[in-house]
Amino acid sequence: MMEDAERKMQFLFALRSRGVTDARVLTAMEGVDRKAFVTGFFTDRAYEDMPLPIACGQTISQPSVVGLMTQALDVAPRDKVLEIGTGSGYQAAILSHLARRVYTVDRHKRLVQAAQAIFDAQGLVNITAMTADGSRGLVEQAPFDRILVTAAAEDPPGPLLAQLRVGGIMVLPVGQSDTVQALIRVTRTEAGFDYQELRAVRFVPLVEGLGQD
Repeated sequence: MMEDAERKMQFLFALRSRGVTDARVLTAMEGVDRKAFVTGFFTDRAYEDMPLPIACGQTISQPSVVGLMTQALDVAPRDKVLEIGTGSGYQAAILSHLARRVYTVDRHKRLVQAAQAIFDAQGLVNITAMTADGSRGLVEQAPFDRILVTAAAEDPPGPLLAQLRVGGIMVLPVGQSDTVQALIRVTRTEAGFDYQELRAVRFVPLVEGLGQD
């Protein structure tokens, strides 16, 4: 459909204009159709640079923020990545084009099942999606080369820091949910952790435990 093709071009242009310049990230985002991850009334707005509501009171993040977070994560082709907060599955699908293996967890079973159906339909076989308490990470698959958190905690969760290998990178929003949060990049070194603040963001809060659905 010509209109969709034009909107996708504008979508990529908007990403570049907002600072997403990494060629691999742009190629991955071009290859993952956001429309597949947006349902109902909001499908017409899939190519706009704005967050949109999804089930369970969650959101699919603004594409430029997805791009900037992915760019900051600096994923290499052999990396094993953990994503906390599957949501619609959009971010995990992008990561699957960049990494060797992606593990994604969400506290809402309904979201995980819906995302898995999209992964299956698109043949994304290097993603493992599961229902779990993301604040605890995924200790049985640790350590990870990269960890991406798509919900805001007041501080980087200790279990996630512990599951990051030396030389690994974690990108996450920190701050209270009702105030301005900061997107930070944490690099694990032999001596500890280096923290870099990237930009102001707003995300749903990271909640412990499992959802009711």
